[in-house]
Amino acid sequence: MCPQYCISLADVRRAHSEIESLIHVTPILTSSILNQLAGRRLFFKCELFQKTGSFKIRGALNAIRSLTSDTSENGKKPKAVVTHSSGNHGQALSYAARLEGIPAYIVVPRTAPSCKKSAIRGYGATIVDCEPNDESRTAVAARIMQQTEGTMVHPNQAPAVMAGQGTIALEVLKQVPKMDALVVPVGGGGMISGIAVTVKALRPEVKVYAAEPLNADDCFQSKLKGKLTPNPSPPDTIADGVKSSIGPSTWPIIRDLVDEVFTVTEDEIKNATQLVWERMKLLIEPTAAVGVAAVLGKHFQKVGPNVQDVCVVLSGGNVDLTSLRWLEQPKHEEAQLPLN
Repeated sequence: MCPQYCISLADVRRAHSEIESLIHVTPILTSSILNQLAGRRLFFKCELFQKTGSFKIRGALNAIRSLTSDTSENGKKPKAVVTHSSGNHGQALSYAARLEGIPAYIVVPRTAPSCKKSAIRGYGATIVDCEPNDESRTAVAARIMQQTEGTMVHPNQAPAVMAGQGTIALEVLKQVPKMDALVVPVGGGGMISGIAVTVKALRPEVKVYAAEPLNADDCFQSKLKGKLTPNPSPPDTIADGVKSSIGPSTWPIIRDLVDEVFTVTEDEIKNATQLVWERMKLLIEPTAAVGVAAVLGKHFQKVGPNVQDVCVVLSGGNVDLTSLRWLEQPKHEEAQLPLN
């Protein structure tokens, strides 16, 4: 792999050996109804069934293992670990840190779903509120690191986290051996970077597509302009897990190895979420529906006919059931379709 990337296939394989006994090999599920709507064969990688309810546990466990292993910088456990997270990475890091007996401090936007905050506390971590913008998250995390003498575990730019997320691809390549493309929701880019490095090293002909909300389209804009272009302000999207912008660690990989970025509207995300709930009986969170919305959207139709077997990563299932007011809006047009 090119030297400018902060992770390689070897890092992903090493991560897999570190965490495979601690995670689930999540299943691949299919839906004839969604195949019909997409005009392709879809395979859904169900990370909502992963420990802590999302793919994030992969990166968190690998990061903690890298900090506590005999080959770590000083061979000693950190006094604490600190991160900022809208919820899923915070839950995962809390869980992973508890396994090693390390205190965890999670800086969480005050607007984050209450179910995610409750889960973080349930795993024994301390929550520190911040404002819902990158500047506040970074500043509060820095203050907590200083106060606790803790070690930062960035939710998407830490190489160990990125390598851990890449283990998804090692599983998918075995589970869907004839796969033509992988569709991955993107926020900070840790998951798609780990996946892209792995897929392009092992099966370079497989397409890797990113999917993101139109309201948080920094990845699309970065690819379009050829330079890192963060969101200019905190995005307003129902997909709370992908509000972060891609960063300096993930951008080079996305720039070079991600084939295309698809954006989807808020209505498309809502429709896709309900569609998966109703037809597949999977309680995904809206962030996980971003990839589904992409493959069902009109822009994806321009993808060539040779791309028939498409795997979509359903990134998580931590739904805040107390804040589903958007369900009162008109349902999607496909509601009359028969059940599977």
